Amino acid sequence: MDERVSSWVELQEQLYEGSWHEPLGRFRSDFAFRGMSRADADLTTSLVRLGGDAHELERHLLRNFRKYAGRGDVPVDSVWNWLALGQHHGLPTRLLDWTYSPYVALHFVTANLERYDEDGVVWCADYVQAHRRAPAELRRLLEEEGANLFNTEMLDRAAPDLARFDGLGDDDFLVFVEPPSFDERIVNQYAVFSLASSPTLSPDEWLARHPDLARRIVVPAELKWEIRDKLDQANITERVLFPGLDGLSRWVARYYTPR
Repeated sequence: MDERVSSWVELQEQLYEGSWHEPLGRFRSDFAFRGMSRADADLTTSLVRLGGDAHELERHLLRNFRKYAGRGDVPVDSVWNWLALGQHHGLPTRLLDWTYSPYVALHFVTANLERYDEDGVVWCADYVQAHRRAPAELRRLLEEEGANLFNTEMLDRAAPDLARFDGLGDDDFLVFVEPPSFDERIVNQYAVFSLASSPTLSPDEWLARHPDLARRIVVPAELKWEIRDKLDQANITERVLFPGLDGLSRWVARYYTPR
């Protein structure tokens, strides 16, 4: 479902819609967010975009990434930690980047100044409801942990490799995973990944079959400058989200680009 906003205030209302939890008496959203600079962009993973046989490519990509990376790059030697680390550093994988933070999502809607003549979009996916459609073994792990999201240790207990993970259910499923805190970037971006039950399954295809689990907030092109300026004032910038000199340089270059 698409919701097109027309103002900053309406955008805030849409981003935080449904976040009130009566039993807790707190505002705690069950949504993961993904911001994109183009409203017509889909959720195709980097692995699928690579082309070719995704099943074969995934196996070779991950094997060679593990072989050449340093042993100390992951906290525990598991396929899930390596997959998360690879995604974090640009390896084509079946994972897709999301965030807990709607403002981080808005950063990615407005980070590319060349796209300011196009509408952007924030995808909002209800991971609690998505996990109710996960296989029984995965639901059991969440119940045991009293958790709403998976971590890599939980996935390793359910399936120590991708083939066994793909065989957990008879139907396609999509789960959301908190990656280990490899570095400041993953922490500052409040990162979470979606993980599909097949390397060829695109999250938007699965969400389209379950339209009650996700919605899209369309951000008009004419609203992007206001959002960008307010995010800068709120310190949601490349300097924070990409710590280091590269992020600092990107922030300064964008901040001083004339409108």
